[in-house]
Amino acid sequence: MMISLTQIKRSAYAFPLAALAALAMLFISETSYWQATDSMDDMGMMAQARTQINTLLRRLVDAETSQRGYLLTSRKEYLTPLNGAIDDSNAALKWLIPYYAKDAANQKSAQELQILTQRKLGEVAITIRLHDEGKDEAWRAMVLSNIGQQDMESVRAVATQLLEGETAKVTTAREDVHNTLMLNRIGVAAMTAISFLALTMFLAQTNALNAQRLAQSQAIQAERDQLEFEVKRRTMHLTDLTRYLQTIREDERGRLARELHDELGALLTAAKLDAARIKSRLGTLTPELAERMAHLNDNLNEVIALKRRIVEDLCPSSLSTLGLVAALEIQSREFATRSGLQVDCHLNSVSLSPSASLTVYRLVQEAFTNIAKYAKANTVTVDLSAQDGRACIAVKDDGMGFDPSQQPSSAHGLLGMRYRVEAEGGELVLQSSAGQGTRISATVPLIT
Repeated sequence: MMISLTQIKRSAYAFPLAALAALAMLFISETSYWQATDSMDDMGMMAQARTQINTLLRRLVDAETSQRGYLLTSRKEYLTPLNGAIDDSNAALKWLIPYYAKDAANQKSAQELQILTQRKLGEVAITIRLHDEGKDEAWRAMVLSNIGQQDMESVRAVATQLLEGETAKVTTAREDVHNTLMLNRIGVAAMTAISFLALTMFLAQTNALNAQRLAQSQAIQAERDQLEFEVKRRTMHLTDLTRYLQTIREDERGRLARELHDELGALLTAAKLDAARIKSRLGTLTPELAERMAHLNDNLNEVIALKRRIVEDLCPSSLSTLGLVAALEIQSREFATRSGLQVDCHLNSVSLSPSASLTVYRLVQEAFTNIAKYAKANTVTVDLSAQDGRACIAVKDDGMGFDPSQQPSSAHGLLGMRYRVEAEGGELVLQSSAGQGTRISATVPLIT
């Protein structure tokens, strides 16, 4: 079954294939380099061998020319080139013999060239020696015998053979270099194509991965948006539920306050009237009975006062009849009387809806309750003012304070205050630290 191009592009082997192609390209390049370098070195040695052979031929000719000039003129200056030619010829042979020692095909020719060269140089030396000894007939006979000419022709023949061999080797080396370069070219082209394919596969895989990540991110964002929508929806439902429960709670408080005011108030009033009638009909009372009647009357007055305070806490009539500022002043004064704390009020008139006024009143009431239970404070400050279209209420104490980040799970009063303020479109802020007291502030919209 053939593998599709898409499957190849998504293959996990794309990057390893690219790395393998790069290594193969490096191997081919290095191999070709060293092969080409070896061939060039060999060609250099071949060129040097050709130079040495040509030098040998030229210097032998120079030696022969110097020999003829000296023999004809007997002038010593003709011997100067001869000495240099002999030295150069020997130096060329000294280089050529080791060079051809590794070449089995031309080793014998090199040795033959050495023998012929030495024989030619020996013939030159003998003729000059015979001339210097005054044996004219002997050196003329040797020159006219054509021995030197034959040796020179043999040297040229062997040298030509060696030059042709070097030419053939140079041609072969050139072909090797050409083949190496061609192989390197083909290999680099092939590896480049493979590398390009691997790169394409890698980029395609990367794009696919990026697309997958983008899809996952979009899915996560969509899920997050859905969760945020759910949270907002449930928060709205909880807010509506909180408002509804608060309404029911306040209605129930109002009903209970009315019943206490009407029923219990009537009973207490009747009991007080009955006590007054009993006292009037008894006439002169004994001290003990008078004390009992006075104690009964005081108890009835305390119960009536307690009833009035309970009714006021359940449904503050001062709030609806006197307004928020007066209701807070009464509440603060009664709290100071009960707790023995100093309460400083800085209250300014604000325009709030009835529900918002009740929320502010309940917030101060809950703050007073918490201060009495936990704060261990000496002074409490209540501030009410209007700012930027919102009413700002703050209750601050100088008590022991606490860490807001470690509120106990039972701190339902603070949580209830926050929900109640937020239900009115406001915001509640709690500031506290150990030993620095506590400040509870809230803002609710004013009536426009």
